[in-house]
Amino acid sequence: MNAPPALLLPPLDALAAPRPRRWRTLLWVALVVLLIAAQTLLVALAFHYRSARTQEAVEAIAATASAELAQLFARDLQAMLDMPGPGAPAAAWQARAEQLLVARPELLRFERRDAQMRIVSAVDTRARPPLFGRYRREEVQFEVELACRATQRRGGPTYSHSYYVPQPDGLGVEVMDLCVAERTSDVVTGFVIASYSLTGLLDQLSAQALAPGHDLFFVEADGSRLAHGRMHVGAGVYKASRMIDLPGTAMQLQVDSAARTPSLVPDLVTGLVIGLSVTLFGVVVLLAHDVRKRAKAEGALADALAFRKAMEDSVVTGLRARDLQGRTTYVNPAFCAMVGYAADALVAQDPPPYWPPEQLPEYQQRQQRRLASSPATHSREAFETVFVRRGGERFPAMVFEAPLLDSTGTHTGWMSAVLDLSAQRRVEEVARQQQERLQATARLATAGEMASLLSHELNQPLSAIAAYATGSLNMMEAQAAGAANDPTLWPLLHQAAQRIAEQAERAGRVIKSVHDFVRRREQAREAVGADALIDAILPLVRLQARKSGTRVELDLPTPMARVVCDRAMVEQVLLNLTRNGIQAMQGAPAGHQPVLTLRVRQTHAQWVQLSVVDRGPGIADEVARQLFTPFFTTRSDGMGLGLSVCRTIVEQHGGALDFANLRGAGGVIVGTEFRFTLPAAPGPAARAPLAVEALAS
Repeated sequence: MNAPPALLLPPLDALAAPRPRRWRTLLWVALVVLLIAAQTLLVALAFHYRSARTQEAVEAIAATASAELAQLFARDLQAMLDMPGPGAPAAAWQARAEQLLVARPELLRFERRDAQMRIVSAVDTRARPPLFGRYRREEVQFEVELACRATQRRGGPTYSHSYYVPQPDGLGVEVMDLCVAERTSDVVTGFVIASYSLTGLLDQLSAQALAPGHDLFFVEADGSRLAHGRMHVGAGVYKASRMIDLPGTAMQLQVDSAARTPSLVPDLVTGLVIGLSVTLFGVVVLLAHDVRKRAKAEGALADALAFRKAMEDSVVTGLRARDLQGRTTYVNPAFCAMVGYAADALVAQDPPPYWPPEQLPEYQQRQQRRLASSPATHSREAFETVFVRRGGERFPAMVFEAPLLDSTGTHTGWMSAVLDLSAQRRVEEVARQQQERLQATARLATAGEMASLLSHELNQPLSAIAAYATGSLNMMEAQAAGAANDPTLWPLLHQAAQRIAEQAERAGRVIKSVHDFVRRREQAREAVGADALIDAILPLVRLQARKSGTRVELDLPTPMARVVCDRAMVEQVLLNLTRNGIQAMQGAPAGHQPVLTLRVRQTHAQWVQLSVVDRGPGIADEVARQLFTPFFTTRSDGMGLGLSVCRTIVEQHGGALDFANLRGAGGVIVGTEFRFTLPAAPGPAARAPLAVEALAS
């Protein structure tokens, strides 16, 4: 803040006491001025007091009128609900409708419609010409159709928006409809519609003597009048409005008092007497008190301004203020540092220099929509956008915007708090890359553990190929050494070549299953049968199960459930869980057959559960608490990443992974079940496999 200019003191000889006559004149002038000011103030306060009392009376009348109007609507709604139902004779319904039209002058018409909105019966009031005498009802039923559709959706009565219906006499009437559904066994079989005259509603309120000397109106949001009461006495000085909230619509009721601005003459004598009495006895005290109060207020104001300035300069959040035309009026240092511009380069600039040039029309449209809205409609708003630094770098920003109100509550602009999201985006990108590396590491670790199993599995087909090839060579050498041709030689060679091809294809299938699992593929979710996921990993599961003598069982539903997932990622989850289950059953006592069960269940219309069940020793409580913690493992050769990666993959699909110990007779743990859920795919099942399939491995 700039320092205030130094005070220039007059010379000492100028401080000598002035002549008494001069001081007396100045005191009398000051006294007269103060008296005039005090009298004026008192008169103004009297005016304000009277105006405030009148306005409070208008507000009270508006509140009472809105309450009476709500009761009127409730009374009419109850009368409609008490009308004869769908099973009653049509004559009874029409008779009741005519009674209500006579008893309720605000009602113009009753209609009864079927579920397809076709008019079954209609009764107009006899107090005036038919409502749709100039235009047919079918030509002006858009609003009532919307209201009845809303009634059918919401299950309750709904009011339509008001609309204008021209009349044969050249005038018209503003109408609003109430739609009530008729139900039979909770099924909508038709609708009962009551048409209100907005002018009739106002006349009813005036007839109840709620507002003598006041006008009643229904007005739109922009202030234009929809309907006017029977009285025309409003002066337009004291008004009050109340919003009437109805199911499906809202109306604004306005009350205009006939009272005008208070005149000056009746209150002048009172103001003069009070002003003279108070001023003569308290002018000196008031002056001294006012000086001390002003000095104290100015000091407090200076301290408050200094504190506010220090606070605004110290925050790391960018602050920006804009007026009602969208021009920037204030920025704090944090915002200037964020966009790289000085405050002088940002204030009053339109468009702002930190808006991207290619998105300028979009930003201008958003700003116009924001500036055109009222503070009551959009009190606070948060949105993410992109700004440009002075050097051309684009960065994401989160903007929190709220109305800016002055000390009187007047809306003067908008205040924004701006956060730079660049660091957050970088952290999210690093976390995503680390997660991908973690998943790749887990897959490669799994593939490495399968290398020994592959060597054992490939040894059998390679040995068979070598044996068939050696036998074929021996037969061909024997044939070459003999003189006569052996007619059985070529069939035997053909059979040997066929066996060689079969064994080579068997080895190729094993290698391909591992290659499909390990290779990196683009993440893409698709609808696939749960059996296809199990079939894809089944060769690898057999490799592990055959080595440990484990029997693999499949418990699949019919028809087969389908899921939406990334196949490669979910296959990794299944392979990790089956590998853990097989390893948990190693070291089983003699005579105990290790069994691994893969189960699929449709637990919900939107979810499919896949389970891996083993007959191992279960999971201890101290291990269960850390089971999904990264790098926690109970095996000396494990990495501790498998279950952590599995949970991450399942949660990325929106599902959940958990486990439970299975207990048999006497509460003894007989195994463990790991289960996870995936979103179910819409449509028919992929195929219908057997309910339970056992694979001896």
